[in-house]
Amino acid sequence: MDATRYRAFRVSQNATRRCDRRPAPNAGETPRRDPGHHWGVTVTISPLDCGSLTAPRSMFEQEATDEPVELPVPAWLVHHRHGTVLFDTGMHPDLTGPGDFTDRIGLVFDVGLTTDQLVDRRLEAAGVSATDINVVVLSHLHFDHTGGLGLLPDARVVVQRDEWAAGADDDLAAAKGFRAAEYRLGHDVTLADGDHDLFGDGLVTCIATPGHTPGHQSLRVRLAHVEVVLASDCAYFTNTLDGGPLPPFGHDLAAHAASLDRLRAMRAAGTDVIPGHDRAVFDALAARMV
Repeated sequence: MDATRYRAFRVSQNATRRCDRRPAPNAGETPRRDPGHHWGVTVTISPLDCGSLTAPRSMFEQEATDEPVELPVPAWLVHHRHGTVLFDTGMHPDLTGPGDFTDRIGLVFDVGLTTDQLVDRRLEAAGVSATDINVVVLSHLHFDHTGGLGLLPDARVVVQRDEWAAGADDDLAAAKGFRAAEYRLGHDVTLADGDHDLFGDGLVTCIATPGHTPGHQSLRVRLAHVEVVLASDCAYFTNTLDGGPLPPFGHDLAAHAASLDRLRAMRAAGTDVIPGHDRAVFDALAARMV
């Protein structure tokens, strides 16, 4: 996916769309790109810049060099008429300064995180209060996706059952690099078993993409004229989607490969698949996608 293609998304802080009477397509249908067609409801996505992580590329691609690569750490604000959704939550406030957690993460990553890049501050900059978030969808339980959950006290959490079970097993959680203090905070939790339609209209759907972790999930969002999938760590980079190497680590590399095949098939059918940590793609995104 060429990063510049995302410049076609219109930037608008108060977009309005005419809604026609045609129903949203079923989950298995190929998305239509007729510029006169609307799914029937205005849905928007706002990418939020929640810092960065820098590490050798060999951590993310098998047989790559140790050349440093900077990964953006995004969260994704999704507005739907029935609720406000946040996909992933960025990193924990502890990582904005020195401390034990910063020291541990620093053994692997150079962390770039300021207080203004914490998810509640990024939401505020987008005109949304942290208490306005109705649903947090966690792609998985790694620290750069769960760290801001404690800043969102009123949200219901949606996570795959297999992922939550892994996070509840102390030994497995330690092996997978999960940190229970970031996600076992007393939120109401909905456990998804595979694909999960958040609002019952096909517009915002969790897509099961296991492999990177036991219950990794991506998020499909049907905008007015295009279907988007936020891949998260199923695909770090555009190169991953284009057939590049998988990371040298992961819960189940065969399952990860199968999940990537699913995303590639969706992309071939017309879906825009946005990789989880590709700097060029992230920087080319509009402030609001409609």
